[in-house]
Amino acid sequence: MRIVVALGGNAMTATDGSSSPDDQRAAIEEAAGHIATLVAAGHEVVVTHGNGPQVGNILLKNELSAHLLTPVSLDWCGAQTQGTIGFTLMNALERRLAAVGTPRPVATLVSRTLVDPDDPAFDAPTKAVGPYNDAEHAARMVEQGQSWRDEGAKGWRRLVPSPEPREIVDAPAVEALVGQGFLVVSSGGGGIPVVASAAGGYEGIEAVIDKDLTATLLSRQVGADLLVIATDVEHAVLRWGTPEARPIGEVDAATMRRHIEAGEFGVGSMLPKVDAVTRFVEGGGPRAVVTSLPSIARAVEGGTGTIVVPSA
Repeated sequence: MRIVVALGGNAMTATDGSSSPDDQRAAIEEAAGHIATLVAAGHEVVVTHGNGPQVGNILLKNELSAHLLTPVSLDWCGAQTQGTIGFTLMNALERRLAAVGTPRPVATLVSRTLVDPDDPAFDAPTKAVGPYNDAEHAARMVEQGQSWRDEGAKGWRRLVPSPEPREIVDAPAVEALVGQGFLVVSSGGGGIPVVASAAGGYEGIEAVIDKDLTATLLSRQVGADLLVIATDVEHAVLRWGTPEARPIGEVDAATMRRHIEAGEFGVGSMLPKVDAVTRFVEGGGPRAVVTSLPSIARAVEGGTGTIVVPSA
């Protein structure tokens, strides 16, 4: 099969959330081992990944050094994290592929995702990014034109636009590389957000794209047989946090859509993942799964995870 595996940004940090370079290298090494098992089983694999903690680090550096250096924009943040995470993933994947006796060339594409400049999200920022801060700091940033939201006991966070992804601009390059036997890392962090330029080609725009929706679009454009969204739990759960909680195994897309519309999943946690896999199947994808990173090999074989299949 051709499989797109989407790694969360937190899958590339330590279990306590630490994101030092050593923590990230160790977490990526572990993730690479699980991905290598899929390649060893004969599958074509495309990897995409989150970058939330990594972009948060850059934004914090922006703030701390603003009196010395011009802060970098969000599209630059996306490009920088794609390069760093992709480089680290390539090294780890090559080692792990060799260890399982399946050496394979690995390539990372610093890749772009097209958005609509008239997307309503640009007028109503909702995506929280960067570190938490106090109300005084948030008020100063609001005076400078930023949007911030009170997140309760943790503090305030900056909000940025999160427009709908429309096209993976560099998907043809992904297909070409996969066709030549490469394991490809693409569209990290949802892809670098771009809009069509009046001068031709594309230009970056200040936004953060939902990585799970981009994974759905990437899967469609490269003709994936399966989309796997790797998270920190083995299944999505209905009535989570109640005595009636139960894991979801195999479910058809129409039923999963009803669960989503009933508000079964947390907006900032499981909802984007189950929505993404459901969209993939609703759009004609054969199958999609949400599961934990260590379980992806079994999930590909149908042995675990929340598996979404077409409705009858």
